Amino acid sequence: MTNTKPLLRALAGETLPVPPIWMMRQAGRYLPEYKATRAEAGDFLSLCYNPDLATEVTLQPIRRFGFDAAILFADILLVPDALGADLWFVTGEGPRLSTVTGPEGLAKLKGPDDIHDHLAPVYQTVRNLAGALPPEVALIGFAGAPWTVATYMIAGRGTPDQGPAHALKDSDRATFDALMELLIAATIEYLDAQVQAGAETVKLFDSWAGSLKGADFQRYAVEPARRIIAELKRRHPHLPIIAFPREAGEGYIGFHAATGADCVAVDDSVDAEWVAEHVQPTGCVQGNLASRHMVTGGDALVSEVRRIRAALSKGPHIFNLGHGITPDADPDNVALMIDTLREE
Repeated sequence: MTNTKPLLRALAGETLPVPPIWMMRQAGRYLPEYKATRAEAGDFLSLCYNPDLATEVTLQPIRRFGFDAAILFADILLVPDALGADLWFVTGEGPRLSTVTGPEGLAKLKGPDDIHDHLAPVYQTVRNLAGALPPEVALIGFAGAPWTVATYMIAGRGTPDQGPAHALKDSDRATFDALMELLIAATIEYLDAQVQAGAETVKLFDSWAGSLKGADFQRYAVEPARRIIAELKRRHPHLPIIAFPREAGEGYIGFHAATGADCVAVDDSVDAEWVAEHVQPTGCVQGNLASRHMVTGGDALVSEVRRIRAALSKGPHIFNLGHGITPDADPDNVALMIDTLREE
């Protein structure tokens, strides 16, 4: 791998005059071209499993905005789908899954080596993108971290406090740990296949890491990330990896060293100045503009982009939002963000 692409240079530890930029959920419902392509697919899962259409929606924000990276269009719940869980999406409400609440539910799932036939369309999308992206644009693969994926599998849907997952963890540790072990192994296989298909870096999304406290954060956020990263780097020694333990707070400190991640993405609940002092000294950081600025725009957006860029200018930095862009965002504000970041 050669570090000629801005994103890969930042991941390798280089401090660039202008940080590379991409945006979580950059292919999505805020773009009219995405809505048209999704309508063509028929439903969300059909879009994820259609390599031609998934390639198209991944490329749409690259064409429109000129981001420095494209991220594979997929969903973190494709792994439980491939493991044999029932998965569907309710319009306006989000995902629904069959639940794992005890040994009987766990026994119905497939093994980690049995996911690849189901996920073959996703790997084809990666191959398509590897051949279609502009030469300066990096390709990011991704997966959900085991804890976050487990919360959906246990509750059967997203929950405000991940209560069902915490309850199973506390009442039936054997079942919970067995599910986590399965997800760790399946995530390694899934990301490995993405890299083999052409992903140049991968990101591990632990969207609900912040609800893990104390020893549980170490056991179920840090340790799974460490194991996944270690095995991926054993198989692909030069692979840079981004980890995102959202709302980890003080847990962001030391996360590079504890997990082996090349870059730690931070949400907007922490200040960029704090990140520069406590997180960036140990490696590349990604973040952390609040997503609301993509809705409201204006002078506040411009000043926040400049503040974050300045705060994180002394070390390797990838500019991004603190979480995914929302469907009510204005594409003109995305363009303003990029123009401000890249201004002289």
